[in-house]
Amino acid sequence: MADTARARKLSERIQQVVAQMLDTRIKDPRLGFVTVTDVRVTGDLQHADVFYTVYGDDEARTDSAKALESAKGIIRSEVGKQTGIRLTPTLAFHLDAVPETAAHLDAALVEAARRDAEVAALASKASYAGDADPYRHPDEEDAAEA
Repeated sequence: MADTARARKLSERIQQVVAQMLDTRIKDPRLGFVTVTDVRVTGDLQHADVFYTVYGDDEARTDSAKALESAKGIIRSEVGKQTGIRLTPTLAFHLDAVPETAAHLDAALVEAARRDAEVAALASKASYAGDADPYRHPDEEDAAEA
């Protein structure tokens, strides 16, 4: 088994090579504005999962996925040349769900802020059911005894 530091270094290098290849050498018209967000390499360095995002609509995402699948061999051979390891890892491209997750979290935060504002508005109009300070204080007891 390879150590995790080596796998981490390899994943960083694969991310750089894939991003460079998509920017300079892959000229597929189906390829949209693709950003490589993460690469995860297995412990034995035999398989790499490449996560990416695509700017645009669902059609741009599907077209970019097809373009990446067709260019997988060229990208893998370049990864093998530039990393110099004995066995080049297989590549699998996965659409990253980070933008959708971030949009969902933003919507949840906006809803939480709205509810907090409602609670604060209700609390500002509220009054105490009994005394404002229901606890006894020692200085008041001394004044009541005298």
